[in-house]
Amino acid sequence: MNVRHLALAAALSVLALPLYAQVKQDTKDAGHETKNAAVDAGHATKTAAVKTGHGTKKVYHKTTHGTSVAAHKTAHGTTVAAHKTGDVAKDAGHDTKVGAEDVGHGTKVAAKDTAHETHKIGDKIAGKPAPPPQQ
Repeated sequence: MNVRHLALAAALSVLALPLYAQVKQDTKDAGHETKNAAVDAGHATKTAAVKTGHGTKKVYHKTTHGTSVAAHKTAHGTTVAAHKTGDVAKDAGHDTKVGAEDVGHGTKVAAKDTAHETHKIGDKIAGKPAPPPQQ
């Protein structure tokens, strides 16, 4: 190597040192910024997970409460329906009994009337006089 080359190499190295130092600092700064961004993302993820957990708990409790309320209302409705059905069946049974008694009484009266009229016809055929009309 000649002196010219050495002088050129020395000049370049003097110029390159500040450039190298700047690149090194920029790389270090970028590393710190990347680390900070990762920490911030981690915090955001943790916060989101906590909020999601709280929201899930709230929904769970509200669903449990709603299901409980629905079960109680269904049980109450079933009890009311059973009582009303029993009342209707009782009324229908009573009405059937009264109707049957009325039919039985009507049948008894009709049978008596039929027997009386048959007796009257038998007396007429036998030539007996008709009894006086009843008032």
